[in-house]
Amino acid sequence: MQSPPLIIGTRGSPLALYQANLVQRLICEVSGRTEQEVIIKVLQTTGDQIKGELKYFGGKGLFTRELELALLDGRIDVAVHSMKDVPTVGHEDLVIRAILPRADVRDAFISVKYDSIDALPEGALIGSASLRRRAQLSVLRPDLTFCLLRGNVGTRLRKLEDGVCDATMLACAGLRRLEQENRITQAVEVDMMLPAPAQGAIGVEVKRDREDLTEILAPLNDRATEWAITAERAFLRALDGNCRTPIAALATLDGDVLTLRGEILAKDGSLRVAQTVSGQVSKTLDAYDLGFKMGEAVRDEVGGRITFDD
Repeated sequence: MQSPPLIIGTRGSPLALYQANLVQRLICEVSGRTEQEVIIKVLQTTGDQIKGELKYFGGKGLFTRELELALLDGRIDVAVHSMKDVPTVGHEDLVIRAILPRADVRDAFISVKYDSIDALPEGALIGSASLRRRAQLSVLRPDLTFCLLRGNVGTRLRKLEDGVCDATMLACAGLRRLEQENRITQAVEVDMMLPAPAQGAIGVEVKRDREDLTEILAPLNDRATEWAITAERAFLRALDGNCRTPIAALATLDGDVLTLRGEILAKDGSLRVAQTVSGQVSKTLDAYDLGFKMGEAVRDEVGGRITFDD
């Protein structure tokens, strides 16, 4: 009797489909299955339907909720996420079983008029839905103004070309995955703008009791990326980070030493609190502890000086 196909659940955006197809190809390579035995199922998420700012509708979980419900009720076997979109507190019956090697973590500055952030004229209008990017740009250029720009990569680029704003910011990883790196006007170095926690990382989520998938997915997991993402997300969790909170973090592994940089900002860029810690790690829990403790330290340093909720 033939086994039923393995079903990969994904959002329907071009970037989400790229990520799902990548996971499909990798699963086929490691398991010997054909593409007919590993199929992709597109689900629409609440986040894809919202036109306004996500923070008013429940935050990042809006991009993962329907996929997780489909995992729980058995409509799909695995879900593929941009780890940046995954809430730090998840359902107890679900687990991220693999995190793929990370892509370019940097933010991309994109403009059809100006070749860098520094080249923007005073009062230039930046289109972005990210409070983090707005806050960081406000630190660099307090004179800049902002408008909401949402939608998938193609939609945002078309709006930019239509003159809705002078520039926008996207993740370099997404543009490279969509073979649109030629649209990157300036790849912003992390010393200038620290990325969002887990930016550039793809995660594969399953039901915790699906032990039959553990062996299949284990070869897809990149340990260095897993530990870095774990530390960044623990930092975010300690700060109760959500779409109302401008938070950035980046961890890098050198041998067995993990270095984590993180920052939290006032929405208008008027205050920025940053820390860096390093520590030896030999397991995922070590990375989590390092990140969570730094988050607690930053929270203590911030005190009541930053108000995150309107």
